[in-house]
Amino acid sequence: MIKKAFIFDLDGVIVDTAKFHFIAWQRLAASLGINFTEHENEQLKGVSRVNSLKKILEWGNKEISPELFQAKMDQKNEEYLELIETLDVNDIMPGVHDFLLELKKQDQPIALGSASKNARPILEKLGIKDLFQVIVDGTNVTKAKPDPEVFLCACEQLGYSAQESIVFEDSVAGVQAANTAGMISIGLGEQDILHEADEVFSHFTDMPQDYINTLLSKKK
Repeated sequence: MIKKAFIFDLDGVIVDTAKFHFIAWQRLAASLGINFTEHENEQLKGVSRVNSLKKILEWGNKEISPELFQAKMDQKNEEYLELIETLDVNDIMPGVHDFLLELKKQDQPIALGSASKNARPILEKLGIKDLFQVIVDGTNVTKAKPDPEVFLCACEQLGYSAQESIVFEDSVAGVQAANTAGMISIGLGEQDILHEADEVFSHFTDMPQDYINTLLSKKK
């Protein structure tokens, strides 16, 4: 039986935490007198917390001390953690749970590859942490997407090469990271934004039946 490494991003792929990030970043930006809309938020997808705050400061043409910078990052994370306290199994993105269960049934290796430092508690709240053999998140890697470090770590820990790996991503940076690594990239979102991906779907529910077998035979 053919096996490949199936690697999933977290935010926007498995769970819609984007709305919570948006609220937390918007509150932070407002506290610094910076206007922050969904347009700016879109550009922070897949970007680390440090680089996200740097971008917000650039947009607002502001400079702050290193101490305040750290305090603002902590503030954002605390607000985000408060917001995700409400997460449960009902917050899993459409079709994802069934897709993961089918992979498990076929004994396919599954990993998480996310910039989030809160990946483990989120997966626990969703009740699906045990479905992942490997979890690589912001606590394990230092380079942010589009650097492929997080995905390369994931496939290495699963024992597969990049060419034997499939990545599911909702961000441009994430798709670029997968492509740079030589992995098959599946975009979740809008075609015009994620056009660099090998294939794009709005949701897992839009994938053809038996799509897993299609992916297993697919080559980059």
